[in-house]
Amino acid sequence: MNIQFNITKANSPIVAIAFLIAWTIAWLPIAIPIAWKLNWNPTKPLTPALKLSLLAPLYAIAPLIIWGAAKIEGASFFDYGLTGQMQFILSTSIGLSLGIGGLLFVFAIEGWLGWLQWHRENLPKLRSLIFPLLALGLWIGITEELIFRGFLFDEFRQDYSTLCAAIISSFIFALLHLIWERQQTIPQLPGLWLMGIVLVGARLVDDGSLGLACGLHAGWIWGLSSLDSAKLLSYTGKGAAWMTGIAGQPLAGVAGILCLLVTSAIVFAGDMNYANPLRGD
Repeated sequence: MNIQFNITKANSPIVAIAFLIAWTIAWLPIAIPIAWKLNWNPTKPLTPALKLSLLAPLYAIAPLIIWGAAKIEGASFFDYGLTGQMQFILSTSIGLSLGIGGLLFVFAIEGWLGWLQWHRENLPKLRSLIFPLLALGLWIGITEELIFRGFLFDEFRQDYSTLCAAIISSFIFALLHLIWERQQTIPQLPGLWLMGIVLVGARLVDDGSLGLACGLHAGWIWGLSSLDSAKLLSYTGKGAAWMTGIAGQPLAGVAGILCLLVTSAIVFAGDMNYANPLRGD
C-alpha cells in the first residue's frame, strides 16, 4: 500500500499540526544539547540567556519549514504577507511607532496614578541596549508574524471565515507561549490571544501585508525589553496586580489589555484601504 501525505489536499487543522510536529522534530536535536550544556532545569524559570539560546534555533528553523510548505502548496512568503516592498518598510516603521507609543501612553498613566516609579538615572544604560534590542524585537516580531498571522492564519482561512481563522491562529499563538514559562504565561493567555487578534487586524487593514503587524509586535518587544533590561521603571505596589499585570506582566492585567485596545482602535481608525477586516470569506 502506497500512502502519501498531500499537503495541498489536507484541511487546515492537519496542515497546522503537521507544521508544528515538523518544527518540533527539526528543533529538538539542536535544543536538547543546548539545554544539556546549559544545565536547564525544566522545573525552574528560564533565564533570559537560556531562553534566547533555545529560541534562536527554533525561530531560525521556522521560516525553512514554512518555505518547504509554501513550495509544496505553490505559495511564497509574499503570499503570507512578507512583501519586501517599500510599503512594507513604511508600515513596519508605523507599527514600531504605534507599539512604542502605546506602551509609553499606558505606563505614563500608571506613573501619574502612582502605580509605578520611573528611574531616569538608568537612562544611560539604554545606549548599549537600544539597537541590539531593536534587532531582537524585529527578528522575533517578523518571525512570529510570518508563522501565526502569515502561514497559519492563511491556512485556516482556506477552510474557515476570516474571523474564525483569526480566533484559531491567535489561540495557537497564545498556547505555544506555555512552552517557556507556564506560571507566568497562564495569567497572560487572554492578553496573548487578544494580542493575536489585534495583529491579525493589523495585517488586514494593511491590505494583507504583515508590515504593520511586524512593526507593532517588534515595538512591543523592543519597548518592554528595553524598559526591563535598563530597569527604567518599578511598580510601587499601590496599584492592584490585576490592573498593572500579575507578576509584573502587562498582558496579565487591565493596563496591558487597555494598551492593546487603544492600539487596535488607532489601527482601524487609520483605515489602510481594507473594507471589512472581519468579513467571512
